[in-house]
Amino acid sequence: MKHFKLLIDGKLVDGAAEMAVVNPATGESFQTAPRANESQLNEAVAAAKSAYPAWAGCSADARAEKLRALAVAIEARLPEFSETLTREQGKPLAQARVEMMTAVYSIKTFASMALSPRVLREDESSSIVEYRTPLGVVAAITPWNFPVMLLVNKMAPALLAGNTIVIKPAPTTPLTTLLLGELCADIFPAGVVNVITDENDLGAALTAHPDVAKVSFTGSTATGKKVLSSVSPSLKRVTLELGGNDAALILDDVDVKSVAAKIYNAATYNAGQICVAVKRVYVPAAKYDEFCEELARLASAAIVGDGVEEATQIGPIQNRAQFEKVKQLLLEAGASGKVIAGGQALDRPGYFVPPTIIRDVLDSASIVAEEQFSPILPVLSYGDLDDAIARINNSVYGLAGSVWGDDLERAQHVAQRIESGTVWVNSHLGLDPLIPFRGAKQSGMGVELGQEGLHEYTQARVVNVTKAG
Repeated sequence: MKHFKLLIDGKLVDGAAEMAVVNPATGESFQTAPRANESQLNEAVAAAKSAYPAWAGCSADARAEKLRALAVAIEARLPEFSETLTREQGKPLAQARVEMMTAVYSIKTFASMALSPRVLREDESSSIVEYRTPLGVVAAITPWNFPVMLLVNKMAPALLAGNTIVIKPAPTTPLTTLLLGELCADIFPAGVVNVITDENDLGAALTAHPDVAKVSFTGSTATGKKVLSSVSPSLKRVTLELGGNDAALILDDVDVKSVAAKIYNAATYNAGQICVAVKRVYVPAAKYDEFCEELARLASAAIVGDGVEEATQIGPIQNRAQFEKVKQLLLEAGASGKVIAGGQALDRPGYFVPPTIIRDVLDSASIVAEEQFSPILPVLSYGDLDDAIARINNSVYGLAGSVWGDDLERAQHVAQRIESGTVWVNSHLGLDPLIPFRGAKQSGMGVELGQEGLHEYTQARVVNVTKAG
C-alpha cells in the first residue's frame, strides 16, 4: 500500500493522524491517507505566505513554464493517476482518463494566457492603465466528483497570476490530490503549493484564516453559504461554484431517438454526479411517450459495475452519505411518479444505483425540485412552451441548462430566456477552459475558467497619470 503524504513548505510530511479511504465499488477501505490537524494547516498557510513575495516577483513566463512542467509530469504518470482516481472516486477507468487528460489540457491552456496591462485612456492630458496583480494566499477547496479537474481549474490560474496556494480536497477523494502534491514538490519552489487533507474539520479554520486572501470553493450550495459566512468578516475574495438543478428543454422539432441518447448521456455520465448534469428534462406532450420509452431503453441496457472493469458504463455513487440520500430520493420518487427503468439500489457490495427514469412526476416532487446528484432522471411533459420555460426558471438554482431543437434561431432565442449562467443549444456538459463559467441565483458567485476566471485571482489596479500641461 502506497504511503501518501501532505505537502507543506516544499516537504512531503506525514499527517498528525491517518484516515481510511473507501473504494465506493466495494464499500471497503483500500488505502489510508494522512489527516492534517490545525497546526499543520497553519504551517501550510504560513509557508504559502512566506513563499508569496518571491513567487509573485517571478515573471509570468517563468510561472507558466512551471505549470507546463506540471502538465508533462501528470501525463508521465497518467495510468497511476487514472487508476487511483477510479478506485477512490468510482468512475469508469475510461472516464478517469478523460478527467486526467482534461486537467492536463486545462493547465496548458491557462499557462498560455496572459495578464497584460489594459490601456483605458491615452491622450494628451492623461494615461490611464489597468494592471492585474496577485492577491496572496489562495485556499482551494475541492469536491469529490471531479477531484483533479476541478482542482486544476483553481490551481492553474491562481499560480499563473502569482498567488501561492493551500489545497484541501474532499476527505473521500484525497489520493489523486496528494499524488499531485508529490509532483508539485519537485516542480514548484517551497511553499508555493501546499496540500492538506482532513475529515471535513479544517474547512472553517482555512476559510477564516487571516492570512488567506481568497477562497475558491466548489461544492454544495449549503456548504457554500457557510464558506461565504466565514469570509465575510474580513471581506476576503471568494469564488463559489455551487449546486445546480439543470434542465434540458426539448422543442417540438427534434429527432427523438438522437436527442434522447444525448440527454441520457448528459444525465448519467459519472453516475450523474456532475454539477451541470441534466437533472430534469421537459418534453412536448406530443413526443413525451416516445421520449420516455427511448430513455428507459437506454437506461435498462446500461452496464453498472466497478469502474476498473472494462465493460462498466456506470460506476457507483461516490460515498455512503450520498448513497443514503439517493436511496431516500428513490423511495420518494417511486411514490410521486412512475418508474420506467431502474428504481432501486443494487443488492451488492458498494454504492450502486442503476440509471433510473421517472415519468409522470410533478414539478414539486423532491426528485425534480432538488439536486439529486445521481443517475436519476425525471421526465416532465409540457403543452405550452412559455409555461415550460417558467417552470424551468422556478428554481433557486441557475447553474446551467440546455435547449434542443432543429430550428437553431428559435432554439437560441429560447435559450436566452433560461435563467442560468450557461445555456447550451443542442449539447450539454461542454465546458472549455477558454470560456468563462458562472452560476446564477444560488448556484454560485464569481467566475471560473476563461480570461475572466484568471482575473478572479487578481486585484485590478488602475494607475491614473496626469501629464504635465
